[in-house]
Amino acid sequence: LYLQIGKCTKPFSHTHAVPAFISSNRAYHEKVIDHYENPRNVGTLDKKSSSVGTGLVGAPACGDVMRLQIEVDDSGKIVDAKFKTFGCGSAIASSSLATEWIKGKSVTEAATIKNTQIAKELSLPPVKLHCSMLAEDAIKAAIKDYKIKTEK
Repeated sequence: LYLQIGKCTKPFSHTHAVPAFISSNRAYHEKVIDHYENPRNVGTLDKKSSSVGTGLVGAPACGDVMRLQIEVDDSGKIVDAKFKTFGCGSAIASSSLATEWIKGKSVTEAATIKNTQIAKELSLPPVKLHCSMLAEDAIKAAIKDYKIKTEK
């Protein structure tokens, strides 16, 4: 398990319901709201399994923490991905989108996903780019953890 620490600006705190100001004035793009309200692949995989890589990344300045896990088959293909994120809507949306994108890809292909692609897809404003960076870092950390486990 790898913990990577980054920097970010302070976002609003995540609650179980979408704060009214998000929905009412569309401060967030509809794709962010969709992934926030209906996150894909939330959960955990067995981190003890040699086929599972776990990446844990965080940004202490704002408190965002993201755990992303991948399950890889014998051919090197990511067959499942799960995440748990404590953070703002953009962090949750970035995690959710990242898990959708890496499923079905090889480990090598998944490692090429960049935060700029995630940010573009979600139309993240510049002040939320750190959220997409956390997702990229989480993917890379999960891949690193998986590779270390399989080298043993």
